[in-house]
Amino acid sequence: MEIRTLADDELRTAQTLFMRSLHRPPVTDEQWELVGRSFEPGRTWGAFAGDVLAGTALSWASKLRVPGGQVRGLAAVTRVGVRADHRRRGVLTGLMRAQLAEVAARGEVFAGLRATEPVIYGRFGYGVATRFHTVTVARDRAVFHPGLPATGEVRLLDTDRALEVLPDLYERIVRARVGSMARPDALWRTSFGWPIGTGHDPRIAVHTGPDGDEGYAVFAARRPDAGNATLEVDDLQGSSPAAVAALWRFLLSIDLVDEVKVLSRPVDEPVEAMFVDQRAVSKVVPMNDLWLRVVDVPEALAARSWGGPLTLEVRDALLPGNTGVYRVSESGVDRVDAEPELSVDVDVLAQLYFGRWTVSALAGVNRLRVANPEAAARADAAFALPATAWTGTFF
Repeated sequence: MEIRTLADDELRTAQTLFMRSLHRPPVTDEQWELVGRSFEPGRTWGAFAGDVLAGTALSWASKLRVPGGQVRGLAAVTRVGVRADHRRRGVLTGLMRAQLAEVAARGEVFAGLRATEPVIYGRFGYGVATRFHTVTVARDRAVFHPGLPATGEVRLLDTDRALEVLPDLYERIVRARVGSMARPDALWRTSFGWPIGTGHDPRIAVHTGPDGDEGYAVFAARRPDAGNATLEVDDLQGSSPAAVAALWRFLLSIDLVDEVKVLSRPVDEPVEAMFVDQRAVSKVVPMNDLWLRVVDVPEALAARSWGGPLTLEVRDALLPGNTGVYRVSESGVDRVDAEPELSVDVDVLAQLYFGRWTVSALAGVNRLRVANPEAAARADAAFALPATAWTGTFF
């Protein structure tokens, strides 16, 4: 098995392999006009069995905002696929090992992905770091409470204009949000390239308040065989609760719609409280958001804020240079020769890093080891965050 980065003239073959792995048709020439420009040089890997491309994976250069507000490099891993006739031959393992080595060599602190097959990625050191809610609101019950007045204006944009407006607007909105990731140009091109020619071209609404643009929604109508449509919102971002509420109000005002389904919102967002009848929120489904791989453990620990000192051991079979005992505090991080209060594998560190779980909770199901109950309490305090992290980006 030969594993190497792909040349430019091999990228469309890799794209077709990925689409086939999802049981979807290859991209059309029209779609390729945008999608074909979404590959970053030297970041697409292929696994070859002879002359056959048996698997592929790529990443984009991004940034991740960590607890405390600092930003560190993130390799956004996507388009991972293996041919159906080459499964269980070590193709994916080879790709993941090569890609992680590349990410480490680039100096990127994290890798992250969205998993369609969640059972796969823990063995490569990934863990679920953030979660989101998919929220569905029934339009016929959606009466906003009187303390939430309509504000600002909403305008619709075409795709070309959206590609000019949304990237900067998104970056302004998420600047202070822990768990958010920068969206590279390649991701924006992919988001608007997939739907071309499918009959589900996205519509883009931008909300403007007194200080300029404050939020946006990317949505499309999904119409069943009979009845009105469901409005599916792939991306909703707002700089304030008022901006988010204004976008909900606009979406729920659209005629011939039975319900509005927003695919990703923070788990602590009080959507029900916006409405007089809280049963307007007909469904809330918790989902995995960012699968995180800590590639540079010392730098990840140093970048994060801490609620107290802690001595922890990290074990990393794939990147053994990360394995060791670390003393973390607000003063920084040091490797130490000491007995750890907490021992974790690197995939479990990912689940703790953004406060997805507490140490005590994971200790209760034997996902980690703590020296004693007092150490568990200290570790809980060290990892605690004042607000729930949310990534909110599909890639």
